[in-house]
Amino acid sequence: MSYIELKNVSKVVKDSKILDSISLSLEKGKIYGFLGSNGSGKTMLFRTISGLIRPTSGEVSINDKVIGKEIDFPESCGITIENTGFWNDQTGFDNLKNIASIKNIVDDRAIMESMQRIGLNPQDKRKFRKYSLGMKQKLALVQAFMESQDLIILDEPTNSLDEESAIRVRNILREERSRGATILIASHISEDIDRLADKKFKVDLGRVYEI
Repeated sequence: MSYIELKNVSKVVKDSKILDSISLSLEKGKIYGFLGSNGSGKTMLFRTISGLIRPTSGEVSINDKVIGKEIDFPESCGITIENTGFWNDQTGFDNLKNIASIKNIVDDRAIMESMQRIGLNPQDKRKFRKYSLGMKQKLALVQAFMESQDLIILDEPTNSLDEESAIRVRNILREERSRGATILIASHISEDIDRLADKKFKVDLGRVYEI
């Protein structure tokens, strides 16, 4: 049974077709890798699946509910796409605590454990603006993982990370899959896709091809 279903999804922006008649059927509890160069359509595809933009034509359904009709966004989704809206004048922990307060399903201890899991110190008093690129990437990943979402959508998850941190992230993704999460990864790094994905796709000129 399909968990994520795309039916003839296209997206046109200023007379340019960014997504071109994409149909996909993805099962629950697997890691799906989407490999493609910058500008191939990976990010737009993920923004469409996550409900952040609406397709020009076609439809996306998550767990048999159509986005834009029955639901606005996937009901249980952790996501990192482009710039995550963190507050520059707050610590990493305080940023995550504010985000967690929206759903109020994880407490301070769970947030701290999620930070430690990825290699961030929850006691670090530096403000987000003082974070390195790698630390900012880790914080974005924590907010996607910390609430044990059913669907996790990650755009370039190991970007800006050193090899040790990248290995840690890959291990976390395997653990999330083991508990039943469905994980979508977009990357231009074939190593990430090859090591993690149960099924691989190539994105090129707005089309998706199974590898």
